[in-house]
Amino acid sequence: MKGRMNSELGTISIDKDVIATYAGSVAVECFGIVGMAAVSVKDGLVRLLKRDSLKHGINVTVSEDNRISLNFHVIVSYGVSIQAVAQNLVSNVKYRVEEFTGMEIDKINIVVEGVRAID
Repeated sequence: MKGRMNSELGTISIDKDVIATYAGSVAVECFGIVGMAAVSVKDGLVRLLKRDSLKHGINVTVSEDNRISLNFHVIVSYGVSIQAVAQNLVSNVKYRVEEFTGMEIDKINIVVEGVRAID
């Protein structure tokens, strides 16, 4: 389902890929996030996604009452507090995605798929 907003001139629809791409770009700007992760179902390997395919590490669901749920699959930096990184990610994404879309965030789930040292 797409996100929808009604205005006096008509309806605005926001595709889930647009929300995912924007949320992914916000996420990789957060301290401690190396990048988004993709898990291969076939062999179980986790790989770091390039900047142009960030939406593949995020699942977006829009409910009937027009609220967004996000599931992030991330790789974090070695040596940082995962809890601190997750709290920072949630607060930044919640604020910026709500401002961008005009819709409310219902839930943000974070799955840490790996840890990587930064060069």
